[in-house]
Amino acid sequence: MKVNPLSPEERQKAFANSKKPEVVRRQQLPVQYHVEDHDLQDRPRRFLEAFAAILKHTNYRPALEHYVRVSAKCSRCTTHCQVYLATGDPRDVPCNRSELLLWVYRRHFTVAGVLRGRLTADPGLTDEHIQRMAASFYDCTACRRCHFECPLGVDHALITHLGRYILSEIGIAPRALVVSVREQLIGASGNTSAIPVPALLDTLEFLSDDMKEEKGVDIPFPIDQEGAEYLFLPAVSDFLMEADTLMGNAAVFAATGDRWTVGTGYFDGINYGLFYSDQVLEKVLLKIKAEAERLKVKKILIGECGHASRTAKFFYPTYCGGKEALPVINIMEYTWQRWKEGRIKLNPDVITEKVTYHDPCNIARPGWIVNQPRELLKAFCRDYVEMTPGGRDNICCGGGGGTVSIDEIRPYRTIVGGRAKAEQIRATGAKYVVAPCANCKKQLRELVEDNGIDCEIVGLHDLLYKAIVFDKQG
Repeated sequence: MKVNPLSPEERQKAFANSKKPEVVRRQQLPVQYHVEDHDLQDRPRRFLEAFAAILKHTNYRPALEHYVRVSAKCSRCTTHCQVYLATGDPRDVPCNRSELLLWVYRRHFTVAGVLRGRLTADPGLTDEHIQRMAASFYDCTACRRCHFECPLGVDHALITHLGRYILSEIGIAPRALVVSVREQLIGASGNTSAIPVPALLDTLEFLSDDMKEEKGVDIPFPIDQEGAEYLFLPAVSDFLMEADTLMGNAAVFAATGDRWTVGTGYFDGINYGLFYSDQVLEKVLLKIKAEAERLKVKKILIGECGHASRTAKFFYPTYCGGKEALPVINIMEYTWQRWKEGRIKLNPDVITEKVTYHDPCNIARPGWIVNQPRELLKAFCRDYVEMTPGGRDNICCGGGGGTVSIDEIRPYRTIVGGRAKAEQIRATGAKYVVAPCANCKKQLRELVEDNGIDCEIVGLHDLLYKAIVFDKQG
């Protein structure tokens, strides 16, 4: 993969710090993203204490023991890192970024490191090193593409996540994420977009009326239906910004007749814990579990959102019952399966423009959802083209790892992080870019706007809603 290098003007714009100098001085943290004021007293000691506690109560240690022994710094990961390919900065080499945390582990949590420190009077972790980690770990989109190229199996995104987790324990985390999570866990609304239940109900009623007018059939959004087969949890931002996606979701259920419901006790699939805190990850999943138990549903159904799907699919069993936990599926899996069964009819003559598909990293990288959406799109899109590379080897949108939520780094995301993606989209010449993920949609819309690309970013169910056919329509 080749990426056009940054010009001096682009580099200056991408790395400009919008924070006031007095804020940087007060927080002693020269990073681009905003952070809430936090305790500056002895940050190295508190970082090490948090690191030690995490090692004691989690299973990160075996992975770290492996990584500190095998890390060869061969830099093969550079060929798959779109950030490094854009900047050419050695600090953006994945193995160099990982070494920031691995050095701390090696120095302070291995016998050899502790002894060497005493013999050489090495002071160990410093505040300056913490500042470097705080900057570097949020320059990474945690897309995990570099993991495929590592001959020794080092998961650099896992190390980035762990570094962010430890930093969050001493008060260093993007304010955009922290504020949203606070509202989700202890706020009045209980969701990251602060949507009150009456507003939710009004929105869904309005969408149902629209669908009745457009499709000629009743397409409801069932609310608090006890005993339903599926509890539907989209990214809550869909209720504000993705009406067409939601209408497509509801239309699918109207066609299949399966029982589903939206719960008013909890209706947010977003889980920012994946990006910076395992404790947040667990607390959000427990809210899903409580709502599922309240409504006595049989399955958890996540909407078009990559990170929401991954957190529920791979971590819900860990925190919510193990083998007894409810099954978790993504809406695209559901739609694809019902279409294969012949329960969804699609008109192949509606979408005539060129269409391409963007793979969200969190569902494509593990090989979980790759072919299903492509089969659906090819069934009703006349002119479908692939991006190259795609599937498990896809190029990240540039806003992964939660960075899309940090508006103050938009220039970095659209000039550096998403540079490779912009070039890839432009090369397809597509009118519609299907991005079945709330975060990817936001990032890609900003990306094509900032890079002057003429296309429309949509969800899979946005187009499916246009093409779906109901028997009552003849």
